[in-house]
Amino acid sequence: MRAAIVGCGGIARVHAESLKGFKGHELAAFADINEDRAREFAKKYHGKAYSSLEDMLGREDIDILHICTPHYLHVPMAVYALKQGIHVFMEKPPVISREQYLELLAVKSSKKLGICFQNRYNPSIIAVKKLLASGESGAIKGARGLVTWSRNQEYYTESGWRGSLATEGGGVLINQSVHTMDLLAYLLGTPLSVDATMTNHHLKGVIEVEDMMEAYYQFEGNKTACFYATTAYCTDAPPLIELFCENMTIRIEDLEVTIYSKDGGVNKLPMEHKERLGKSYWGAGHRDCIADFYDSIETNRPFSLEFQRLKETILLMLGTYESARTGKEIRII
Repeated sequence: MRAAIVGCGGIARVHAESLKGFKGHELAAFADINEDRAREFAKKYHGKAYSSLEDMLGREDIDILHICTPHYLHVPMAVYALKQGIHVFMEKPPVISREQYLELLAVKSSKKLGICFQNRYNPSIIAVKKLLASGESGAIKGARGLVTWSRNQEYYTESGWRGSLATEGGGVLINQSVHTMDLLAYLLGTPLSVDATMTNHHLKGVIEVEDMMEAYYQFEGNKTACFYATTAYCTDAPPLIELFCENMTIRIEDLEVTIYSKDGGVNKLPMEHKERLGKSYWGAGHRDCIADFYDSIETNRPFSLEFQRLKETILLMLGTYESARTGKEIRII
């Protein structure tokens, strides 16, 4: 299959590096409004460079499009490609508004739309899912998710789109900590409601979006989760998810899993440490996530992160923002 990337920034390099070892697939073309960046990718990965998505898809026979652009362009570009009969693998977030969510739902296409929630493929998450499925942990009673990272003024002002509600769609939740929120839904099950608050602590007057989001989630089965995310910390600490279960407490810190038993014992699960293709706190699941998407196309099977199968995560994200903006508890499902 022939693949192309639109948006030649930092995350696009992770996608390109992931594809390098895929047999039978060609990374053929790159598009960016800054054509110099597209040319840089084309030179390194032996493809062609274009200054627009439309020009690239008009001239190239492409099977799969990787969307690595600013948030506000994800949905219109996905719609454009899907309507042309092209599979789409899209960086998070899937949408930045309920209107975009409904727009994507309305698209009629036989092609797949996959979303890059790569942390579901982290060895630590895979190990915890197996542990929970075994029944050894007992039922989950509650959880907490923490993301404490650092983003300075230049991160926003030099990008040309971050920090603006219209183009980024939000701040620390939609951009940085949506992966941790997604993992809470993945591990705990169907979300029922959210009560959230958000604010801007360290970049007042610089950005329109939040640098802190706090939420109280209720999930099916009387499970609750406390969620906290900030970009006002002094460094980028590993994200933490903790599951309090009947028989043990499970703590996931990046690619490490620690089990705290009822009798006071502490045990670390043996973990495969896969190569990281981007920043350390992005996890180690990009290559496996992308490979799974490609395999699902080749074998004509469902992909676990297809847009239509991520309803709960998307509505949880949108509901968290609605709750934080209105000051009201929001029902999700």
